[in-house]
Amino acid sequence: MVNSKNFKLYFFTTLGFFFFRALHHGTTYEDTFIERTINDTWRLLYVVPLHYSLFEYAVPFIMRKRKHLVSNFLIGFLLVFVYSMLYSWGLSGWRHLGIGLNIYTSLLTKHFSPTALAGEQMAFSVMTLFFIGTARHIYLYYKLKQATQQLRIEKQQAELSFLKSQTNPHFLFNTLNNIYSLTRDKSDRAPESILRLSKILRFMLYETGGDYIPIEDEIKIIGDYIELEKLRYDDSLRIRFSHDVEEPRQSIPPLLLMPLVENAFKHGVSETRGQPYIDIRLSVNGRQLLFEVKNPSETAPAEVTENIGLSNLRRQLQLLYKDYDLTVHQGDGVFTAVLKINLTSHV
Repeated sequence: MVNSKNFKLYFFTTLGFFFFRALHHGTTYEDTFIERTINDTWRLLYVVPLHYSLFEYAVPFIMRKRKHLVSNFLIGFLLVFVYSMLYSWGLSGWRHLGIGLNIYTSLLTKHFSPTALAGEQMAFSVMTLFFIGTARHIYLYYKLKQATQQLRIEKQQAELSFLKSQTNPHFLFNTLNNIYSLTRDKSDRAPESILRLSKILRFMLYETGGDYIPIEDEIKIIGDYIELEKLRYDDSLRIRFSHDVEEPRQSIPPLLLMPLVENAFKHGVSETRGQPYIDIRLSVNGRQLLFEVKNPSETAPAEVTENIGLSNLRRQLQLLYKDYDLTVHQGDGVFTAVLKINLTSHV
């Protein structure tokens, strides 16, 4: 069965060879340009289907895995012989047929033996075989590279979707735990916390489906999350959230910054016996994002390990940006997370 896409490749490659030969005839043999062009057309009608059968059927048949390697060698030798005869004596016979039908014009100035004539036709066959074979190899290499690239992109998109599917429920689970603690204590703040949670859920359902959101929306959802978390604590908790964004409408992936904020509450404030605080600073200038989160920590530096939120964030950054830096530092009772992103370096 003929593959239409592959056949088109041979067709257009043959056209390229035809025009290359026509250009050569036009500059070298002006007086016999038409005859030589018709002759080439007649011969191409024979050799191109032969090339197609060689590359698409004969070569794969030779390369097929067999029990004994000698079988491949014998089959290959036989097919090489058959195609050599077809490319030489077969094309010579095709030439004689064209002459008999008054299609092909003999331009020989002296007599050639049948063997020499078959050799001359073999040279034409080898020339077209090299041209079409090279074009076919370049085309298949390009298609393979394109398919590999597409597969890599699809794999990264699938992994990114999986990371997001992990991060969002993780974020929601922690928030529900906070509300549970309020309802268990029968706090008057529980209704307000549920209302704020509904706003966050609305954002997660309707705003995070796309690849990017305006950075002002990310700032807003961080603010809502901070207000929701503050309901759990008394006035002893000090929170500072400052932001300096040159263009609020520029875009970033949704909830990209949230894991660092969530980490500060879950592993910083909630585990601190002293006066809790969180210092969050965001700046975006010249498409350079700087996000810094500080919180108290009583963990020894050697005991610092990245939780699922930070690990997922680091992997998402690898998939989303080429130029970024995420560092976490533990020292002097302070845990500091610093994220730098060149927003123009998105993949």
